Amino acid sequence: MIERVRSAEPLRVLIADDHPLFRDGLRGLLESVGDLEVTAEAATGETAVNMARELQPDVILMDLNMPGLDGIEATRRIVHDRPRANVLVVTMYEDNESVFAALRAGARGYLLKGSSQTETLRAIRAVANGEAIFGPGVAAMVMSYFAAARPVAPLLFPKLTEREREVLQLIGQGGTNEAIADQLVLSLKTVRNHVANICGKLQVADRAQATIRAREAGLG
Repeated sequence: MIERVRSAEPLRVLIADDHPLFRDGLRGLLESVGDLEVTAEAATGETAVNMARELQPDVILMDLNMPGLDGIEATRRIVHDRPRANVLVVTMYEDNESVFAALRAGARGYLLKGSSQTETLRAIRAVANGEAIFGPGVAAMVMSYFAAARPVAPLLFPKLTEREREVLQLIGQGGTNEAIADQLVLSLKTVRNHVANICGKLQVADRAQATIRAREAGLG
């Protein structure tokens, strides 16, 4: 039995899914309780991004497989625009790649289509409260992933600071000082200082030799 919760201000939910029947089902479920309301529906990732920006809903229910802009990129853009956005992925995909891609994009939860109504409502409310939420099968997979023993890869160029390694990687990719400054939001003078420090620590004569070292290490 679905629990009805009454609230003075219902949580506003944006449904992003390209299947009308699934959207209708979610809408019906949300309208059956008192503390949730559907503020809008989107059939494409691009529309979801625009609606999320304009309406700023409390929760965005995001499918992964949509025409044009997929759910991963849509999530990434939504979270980039509003870092505190609450995106709950609702999808049929339960593979590692999809789950971790969604989390890296900024999703706060991951739920499989076919989850029970009670589980779906609980996940929406939890994400709205800032919690990370996963369906049972996905949660077990995530826990197994992080529990597995994994060898620690040796740190490339340990004498460099984290920022200097970022700069070195961009140098290896052929970035100019000006391009690196723009990408890392640094002043040109700061980038030049980083390049000078990198050359000193790597004991190379110039930027060209630093580029070679970076590419030999696989940073290019």
